[in-house]
Amino acid sequence: MKVTDFYAQSSEPLISFEIIPPKRGKSINSIFEALDQVMPYRPPFIDVTAHAAEAYYEELDNGNIKRHIRRKRPGTIGLCAAIKHRYNVEPVPHILCKGFTREETEDALIELNFLGIQNVLAIRGDDHGAPKPYNADRSINAYAVDLVRQIKRMNRGLYLEQLMEADKTNFCVGVGGYPEKHFEAPNLNWDVERLKEKVDAGADYIVTQMFFDNQKFFDFEAKCREAGITVPIIPGLKLISSYRQLTTLPRAFYLNIPEPLAHEISLKPDRAREIGIEWGAQQCQELLDHGVQGLHFYVMANPSTVVDLLDRLKSGLKSRSV
Repeated sequence: MKVTDFYAQSSEPLISFEIIPPKRGKSINSIFEALDQVMPYRPPFIDVTAHAAEAYYEELDNGNIKRHIRRKRPGTIGLCAAIKHRYNVEPVPHILCKGFTREETEDALIELNFLGIQNVLAIRGDDHGAPKPYNADRSINAYAVDLVRQIKRMNRGLYLEQLMEADKTNFCVGVGGYPEKHFEAPNLNWDVERLKEKVDAGADYIVTQMFFDNQKFFDFEAKCREAGITVPIIPGLKLISSYRQLTTLPRAFYLNIPEPLAHEISLKPDRAREIGIEWGAQQCQELLDHGVQGLHFYVMANPSTVVDLLDRLKSGLKSRSV
């Protein structure tokens, strides 16, 4: 079933989650333990991140700097298959431009199609300083809009090679949106125009980057509607659970943390998790009162904080409660 079908058919807001595959060499059991905690909320779909190779640098004893390449994190497709068949929940694998050729993307999409996985999230991906070399007979998608076009072409039976009577795929394609604008965009209006291009290329829904100020989301949503974007726009949410995240989250995701939230956690760092849950509960309730179609939580590998928040919101999430 497609993500857009869930939104079209549900009379109550949907609760979905995003997780990350285990590190290379680690067991999938830790992911199953995390997913077991969120299954009582009956998520219709689970996003699974993907990661390209990345470069990192080591300072040697002689003062020289040595560059290393960390291989991409494996497991996205395998984990998606496990989610679908273990929990009967629709997985949404992330498909990246960065670090993958169009040929590799086509192969991955064929594998997903064979597994009966019909939903993907098309994103450019972060630049980790490890560009992938490719031969002259290979090509790349420079931007997410190019990736959306490739997926939608496959939905019409058009592959990179000209194939006779090729079967069509049937992917529902999500894309990312940025309530505080993408860090490379000169302004929010420009960023919304780029988002409109992805929708015009065939994107079926939008899930946003995490944010902590609902007014940012409301303003972003209004700009999208004014620009003629009519697809579902799903707010992406993250709960602060430690003092350290006051600096790590803005650095990693180019977002702002509201002064009242940052100030309270700074005064009471030992209560950061409790403060984060309380802020998140108020944020979620305001979004629900606003009429959002769903809440999408970035839980990564540890959903315990989100589970505690959802327990507080049971009365507002009648169809999603235990």
